[in-house]
Amino acid sequence: MLVGLIRHGLTDWNKIGRIQGQSDIPLNEEGRSQARKLAGRLLTDQEYKWDFVITSGLSRAQETGEIIARTLNIPLYDPDSRLVEKAFGQVEGLTAEERETLWGVDWKQLDLGQESDEAIQERALSFLKEIGEKYSDNNVLVISHGGLLAQLFTVLYHNKCTERIGNLSLTILEKKDHNWDMRLYNCTRHLEDI
Repeated sequence: MLVGLIRHGLTDWNKIGRIQGQSDIPLNEEGRSQARKLAGRLLTDQEYKWDFVITSGLSRAQETGEIIARTLNIPLYDPDSRLVEKAFGQVEGLTAEERETLWGVDWKQLDLGQESDEAIQERALSFLKEIGEKYSDNNVLVISHGGLLAQLFTVLYHNKCTERIGNLSLTILEKKDHNWDMRLYNCTRHLEDI
């Protein structure tokens, strides 16, 4: 079984550095173009065949998934709430400058209503475990969010994968017994001509 983990395409908030969290911010035109480029890569890639797409319920992930599923002519399953981005509490909607003005450079250390890393890791692992059992004979594309994917990689690979997760990056995991072996990490080669 393969799972292709994809971060949604670019939004206007991504572009200016606003933390989105669970705010439902749509893709912008560049994000749609990114999704089409990845879909084209997946369509022509002879190494992997994908069976269906599942996304978080946030529109930026859903639209990314719709573009990819339509291009590959595979089903788009109902969203899974465990795939939504980290809730950032009072920090959502703010740029780095605004966060530091309000709370200083160590704002991440404060309790501002953010979801804990452990809670995100728990729901991401729960999702991965369930699809690993339920769809063990399928190859699944999953469209989610940078914060959630970073926490999933942290818990699976013990801080060995610390690179920022890029918009429309592709990471491929292969299930072998009870382990998830990484075959590709945070790859954005399909975006190189943007």
